[in-house]
Amino acid sequence: MKKLSRNQILIKKILKEGIYIIIGCLLMAAGTTFFLLPNQLSSGGFSGISTIIYYLFGFPLGTTMLILNIPLIILTIIRVGKEVAIKGVFGTIMLSLFIDILERFEPLTHDRLLSCIYGGILIGIGTAIVLKANASTGGTDLLTYIIRSFKPHYRAGHLIVIIDIAIVVLNVIFFKEIEIGLYSAIAIYLSGKMIDIVFEGIYFTKTMFIVSNKYREIANEIEKRLDRGSTAIYAKGMYTREKRMMLWCVASRGEVVRIKEIAQEIDPKSFIVISSAREVWGKGFR
Repeated sequence: MKKLSRNQILIKKILKEGIYIIIGCLLMAAGTTFFLLPNQLSSGGFSGISTIIYYLFGFPLGTTMLILNIPLIILTIIRVGKEVAIKGVFGTIMLSLFIDILERFEPLTHDRLLSCIYGGILIGIGTAIVLKANASTGGTDLLTYIIRSFKPHYRAGHLIVIIDIAIVVLNVIFFKEIEIGLYSAIAIYLSGKMIDIVFEGIYFTKTMFIVSNKYREIANEIEKRLDRGSTAIYAKGMYTREKRMMLWCVASRGEVVRIKEIAQEIDPKSFIVISSAREVWGKGFR
């Protein structure tokens, strides 16, 4: 089999990530337009603000989300970097485009309970697929990147929850219905659960064991790119009787795929084992 060049590998990776972003955005748009938007529900983020603007002025939801994201994209380029911003731009455009297209179709139900359940599930699955491409659809995700560039010790998960709660409260105040907030909370909860399940299984945190002769380079890149520490453990292969070092790393959601990519990029022959961690307490976690 002919070995792929570095450029071919890069092109293949870009195409794969692009397909992931498109599929994920399509599912998110379907959950928004077929379930949440027609029933005045929100999944938090900029979609919640855009929903208020939609019912107040009649502006297209997708276009409004795109306009709201422009300042964040500019700040992301300045504070975080072009790679994150480029994927954020592509994800934002795709989501906005799909929402404006699907908005023309009739909603699948006007039952708010069914809408928050199925809308939350679809948005969660779509978000997880976008995360697999190490991308975002703008809004809350980009905002957390920017906030953490100023305050690195802030946890992204906590920031997202706080922002989403604030936006849902705004929806409740605008529509003057407490039920909107209650149903929206269910949608947000289900969305988060689906992200956890689809992206890395039932549990939030994973432990990773990486066996490689290039363990130093891998550990340095994990720390450099993700600001995540790892531990080198002395090990002995019982088949080869060779002594070697094994990296042990505890990773949160969004980091598992990237650590795998780092290890395989540096050493394609690296041996990786991933298992679930029921609970993790300490620096960088709880």
